[in-house]
Amino acid sequence: MHLTKFAVMLTLATRSTQALRSMALRAAASTSAVTKRVLVPIADGSEEIETACITDTLVRAGADVTVASVEATTTCTMSRGLRIVADALVEDLDNDEWDLVAIPGGMPGAERLRDSDALDAILRKQDSRQAPLAAVCASPAVVLKAKGLLDGRRATCYPAPPFVEALGDVADGTVVRDGHVTTSRGPGTSLEFALALVDQLYGPEKAEKLRAQMLVE
Repeated sequence: MHLTKFAVMLTLATRSTQALRSMALRAAASTSAVTKRVLVPIADGSEEIETACITDTLVRAGADVTVASVEATTTCTMSRGLRIVADALVEDLDNDEWDLVAIPGGMPGAERLRDSDALDAILRKQDSRQAPLAAVCASPAVVLKAKGLLDGRRATCYPAPPFVEALGDVADGTVVRDGHVTTSRGPGTSLEFALALVDQLYGPEKAEKLRAQMLVE
């Protein structure tokens, strides 16, 4: 009887240990699989190729991407006439925190993004947290530089005189990362830009896996 009771107790203890271990493993897996939240703000006149590349690539990586409009409505008419319906209005997201804010370019979209008070608050909060912040095409010069968010940092932008002059010292490279800020040049560099953001959020292995799947040479 004593041996039987001991065997039962040992079995229960083993099962309890296994259950605790299983719970710990599930908790660890859950923590490591926390979804990255990404904000892509757009406006009337934003660049559609850049918006699509950023959004599509980061969704493929597993991010929860929110496209948000700075306009009074969620429907934005992009720089080449394509209409995109955003997920939300930027003004409704002021209490949210983001793992990345990635700003497409395009004109006059970049100016409209620059002039949004709601987006300004989000960008400054992101910068104060040293959380990833990114911009492409006109937006490094028109948005980030104008707000002082590139001070002391290397950056690049679309190679047109107004943007180059506004940015000042343009760094070499199609994609330039300096600290938590990443910038790029335009529509043709948007996939490289987006993959660099995947690298920043998820690491090089994920970025290279996507590069192969998307046939990006």
